Amino acid sequence: MQRRNGACGHCVAGLLLAATLCLAGASGLSTARAATETYAIDAGHSSVGFSITHFFSRVTGRFTGIEGTITFDPEHLDKGSVRVVIDAGSIDTANAERDRHLRSADFFDVANHPRITFESSAVRSEGGSRAMVDGSLTLRGVSRPVTLEIEFLGSGPDLWGGYRSGFEARTTINRKDFGMTWNEALDRGGLMLGDEVAILINIEGVRQDSATEEASPPQEEPPADDGAPPADETPTAEEGDREAAEPEQQ
Repeated sequence: MQRRNGACGHCVAGLLLAATLCLAGASGLSTARAATETYAIDAGHSSVGFSITHFFSRVTGRFTGIEGTITFDPEHLDKGSVRVVIDAGSIDTANAERDRHLRSADFFDVANHPRITFESSAVRSEGGSRAMVDGSLTLRGVSRPVTLEIEFLGSGPDLWGGYRSGFEARTTINRKDFGMTWNEALDRGGLMLGDEVAILINIEGVRQDSATEEASPPQEEPPADDGAPPADETPTAEEGDREAAEPEQQ
């Protein structure tokens, strides 16, 4: 009887050990899945837009050159960080003359300050999918503290073996804080431009890891150049005879 009890005791101990190992393994998997992830900004599916008061309406624009990284844990947004670099010369307001003025020293002074940067210093979770990101915005060589209101829009696999996440961010800055003071007075009082600039950022990021690093849609291969002229540029026999028969113009 004592031997049977001893054997049962060994069985129970073995089962407890196995269960402990299984729980430890499951805990490790859970931790790995919840670890902070790094995403590279997909410039082709991201934008930095802005709007400013012009007379009695608002004019909008955007920057098309954007790159950077976002690190975050969907379960713990306060563990994330953001770094964004914008090509100041890529400004586009759908008006070439206005864009040239915005690139000049009156505004962005692109010749001397070609990049706009934002780097986070702290992330504060607001619950759910929202967070406040504190950081430093550098524009025209001037750095000022700025807070972005961030919303995590979701994530999932794409069509090319990658994994993507979407984010939206908003903030408002005063352009004069960055040395952009140009304006024009109106005849009946007031100014042409407002000082407050509303910024709306939409980001699509591609997760960076061994399986999906730099995942992107496949690019079409350009046609091979065999040295022969295109078919529509080769003169026919009839065209060649007509050209030979025409007198040369002086």
